[in-house]
Amino acid sequence: MTGSRAPSGNRDYTARTGTTTKMVERTEIRLAGEGGQGMILAGIILAEAATIYEGRNAVQSQSYGPEARGGASKSEVIISSGEIDHPEVLLPDVVVTLSQEAFRKFASTVKPTGLLIVDADKVNSSSVPKAIRLPITKMAFESTGRVITANTVALGVLVGLTKVVSRQALEKAVLARAPRGTEEMNHKALAAGFAAAGRVKKG
Repeated sequence: MTGSRAPSGNRDYTARTGTTTKMVERTEIRLAGEGGQGMILAGIILAEAATIYEGRNAVQSQSYGPEARGGASKSEVIISSGEIDHPEVLLPDVVVTLSQEAFRKFASTVKPTGLLIVDADKVNSSSVPKAIRLPITKMAFESTGRVITANTVALGVLVGLTKVVSRQALEKAVLARAPRGTEEMNHKALAAGFAAAGRVKKG
C-alpha cells in the first residue's frame, strides 16, 4: 500500500464481544522485508481486519533493522478466537519474507508444519524447498504500476492461502487505510494476491 504511515508501538486489538469460546484458535504470523516495503503497515491492516471487521482478538507488534531502509523489518500478528494470554510470536504458523535479509533472519523461525511465503524475485530460497515462491513485487508492478503495493499483494496471498481472516474483512481493512485516490490501485493489488494464492492451491 502506498501513502499511509504505520504508527509506532505495539497494539492490542482485543475485541470485547462478551462471547466465550470453548476452543481457542490462535494463529501467529511474521511479516518481514526491507524498511520501506510496508510490512509494518501490512501487519497493522491484518490485525484490523481480524478485530474491526470480524470481532476477533489480535495483537500486533513490530521492529526495525538498524538502517531506515535496507535493514530487515518485521511485523508480528497474533489472531485468536479467545483471549491472547501470551502476546508474543514464538513459533509462527506463517512467515512472509520480501527481501533476502528478511529471509535469512526469519525463514527458519516458521514452525515445521507452517507456511513460508517468499518473493521469488527478491529472495534466493533454494535452501528451503517447501517455500512458496511467488514474484510478489513483480505482480504488484504488473497489476498497479507501483512496486510499493507489494505489501498488499502479499496480504492477498497470505489470506488467500490461509483464510486467517475473510477476504471481505481484509478488503475493508485495506481500503480503510488506503489514502484517498488509491483505493482502486490497492484493490487491484489485493486481487492479484488472491489470484496467485488460487493458482498455488490448484497446483
